[in-house]
Amino acid sequence: MLLEMSIRNLAVIESVDLHFRKGFHVLTGETGAGKSIIIDALTLIAGGRSSADLVRYGSDKAAIEALFHFDSGHPVWETLAGLGIESDTEEHLIIRREITSQGKSTSRINGQLVNLSGLKQVGDWLVNIHGQHEHQSLFHVEEHIRWLDMFGDSQIAPVKREYSQAFDTYTRIRKSLKELEENSKQSLRMLDLYRFQVEEITSAKLIKGEDESLNEEKRKLANAGKLFQHAADAYDLLYSGNKGLDAIGKAVQKLQDIAALDAALAPIVEQTQNAFYQLEDAAYQIRDYRDDIEFNPSRLDFIEQRLDTITTLRRKYGDTVEDILKYLTKVQAELDLIENKDEKLQELQKEEELAIAQLKASARRLSDQRQLVAERLAGEIVAELRDLHMERTQFKVHIQYREEQWTAEGADQVEFLISANPGEPLRSLSKIASGGEISRVMLALKSIFARVDQIPVLVFDEVDTGVSGRAAQAIAEKMSKLSRSCQVFSITHLPQVACMADAHYLIHKSTDGERTYTHVDDLTAEGRIRELARMLGGVEVTGKTLEHAQEMIDLANEKKSRME
Repeated sequence: MLLEMSIRNLAVIESVDLHFRKGFHVLTGETGAGKSIIIDALTLIAGGRSSADLVRYGSDKAAIEALFHFDSGHPVWETLAGLGIESDTEEHLIIRREITSQGKSTSRINGQLVNLSGLKQVGDWLVNIHGQHEHQSLFHVEEHIRWLDMFGDSQIAPVKREYSQAFDTYTRIRKSLKELEENSKQSLRMLDLYRFQVEEITSAKLIKGEDESLNEEKRKLANAGKLFQHAADAYDLLYSGNKGLDAIGKAVQKLQDIAALDAALAPIVEQTQNAFYQLEDAAYQIRDYRDDIEFNPSRLDFIEQRLDTITTLRRKYGDTVEDILKYLTKVQAELDLIENKDEKLQELQKEEELAIAQLKASARRLSDQRQLVAERLAGEIVAELRDLHMERTQFKVHIQYREEQWTAEGADQVEFLISANPGEPLRSLSKIASGGEISRVMLALKSIFARVDQIPVLVFDEVDTGVSGRAAQAIAEKMSKLSRSCQVFSITHLPQVACMADAHYLIHKSTDGERTYTHVDDLTAEGRIRELARMLGGVEVTGKTLEHAQEMIDLANEKKSRME
């Protein structure tokens, strides 16, 4: 839910701090007082487009900040994680939006910068704003299938997952078939080249890592003379009479004689003996290394020729032997595909036939399940419309199954149809002409879908325009009931709606002779009575209108208590 919102320098609002609570909120005030600016602020918070015109004249920037609370399991957190935004605010979400006088906009979520697209993704989970003439998603025919599936998720989702798997399989096979058919002519032209390349690489009989081992062996063979001479010199120095191991051995004997007389020298004797043995072992290894050095010019020639072959292949097919062998695998697959194209084509066609059969069956099961859900949804909508004094309205969720016209959503085209008056045919929901009918149908639909779309804040911007009497009272009661499952805000001019509010905000203007200011007052019980009296009687508030206003609030409280 929306807990707080602060607005700075937005249009005629200089500074406003608002605190909200659960339930039904109404915003009232004279025409032109600035009620729509509150909606503009929420729209900006939810990722709406900004404009320099929204910045208060004479200010550098406008700023809106909102604090929301969500349960830990709400989908908004998954959306935030996908955007790389972490939260350490214990289920609180803070959004700040700034617009400069040059029209530039910056947004932050929990202190982290986010672009407009990211803000819009999050905003879709925050607030749903409905205006009298706005075409919301409920009135977009292409969205109706999504709403139907959302309403019947527990029944439809398992069948839809099965369909999606079948659709993915079919799409993959169709893609392979198309590529095979489109590439057949070009592949035939490449046949000889592929055969040459396979022959050239396979005849070389490459081994992974071969080039590295050959280069190492080449270095040894090319420098065999130098290696032999240095090894021989090192061995000779270790065994060069008084200057080598013989001298060290004599030194050890002398130290042993001393140690026999002075035990304190024993550790040095042991250390010297160890050094002697290590040097002696190293000398033997150097001798063996010297004796193993190979002088093999023919082997060196072979290695150089082999490396030349590998270098030629590397220039054509890859930087390393591993890359060349990978390319060979790829070309062999292409060659196999070309040489066995007809067999592969027949195989894919058989796979396609099977995939189509499975897709048809899945699409039909999905459509049948939607038909069942559609009947239930239509029944619930008709019941909601009866509560809103549209007793004779017909509503139908029309599902047209389109044979072999498969999409990711199935083979169905879904459209909400309505007939608001007896004798009139069912027509598209988007073609409703009456503003009062639009308001009530929208409210009926939202009363149902608010249970499944998990959007915590619903805003109705003068959707009760064109409605009066019993219909107005029905709308007020429906919004109040709806506010038991989500936070509802309504901008209204109707006292029947305002009296049902759990929180009432008065938007009004003031001027100091030079500037105009908009204020938002969270009305007390007495303030509510006076504002309701103004809505009932106009500018002049009389004792009678005050009594009537009090009576309306008392009756509204009784009705709300019965809703608990």
